[in-house]
Amino acid sequence: MLLVDSSEVTPDGVRSEYRIREDDFFVQGHFPGNPIVPAVILCEIMAQGSVLLFKEALEEHLALYAGMDKLRFRHSVRPGDVVVVESHITNQRESFISVEAKATVDGKLCCSGALSFMLVPKER
Repeated sequence: MLLVDSSEVTPDGVRSEYRIREDDFFVQGHFPGNPIVPAVILCEIMAQGSVLLFKEALEEHLALYAGMDKLRFRHSVRPGDVVVVESHITNQRESFISVEAKATVDGKLCCSGALSFMLVPKER
């Protein structure tokens, strides 16, 4: 599942966007009559929106979650919303990368936290 519509490198890191669609599978039944994006999907939107930070490494590696820390969910995200993810690398040691990310909708902070990735070689 691709959860990025557009992404660009900025002077501070990366800025990505994803519009939540009414037919996205993850809002079906979550919750009936009051659809909101599940927290785990919001984390995935932030993660996918952050990988442009280390795009060169993705030619030969897969970026796998290594951890999530200090996550805070502050505002619900609904179909029709455009989630804007801004992220930057806070630490990189060999194949381990730490990223600080935040997701906003219309300027309101929805989610923020630290994401960790482990780069593993792609199998041939």
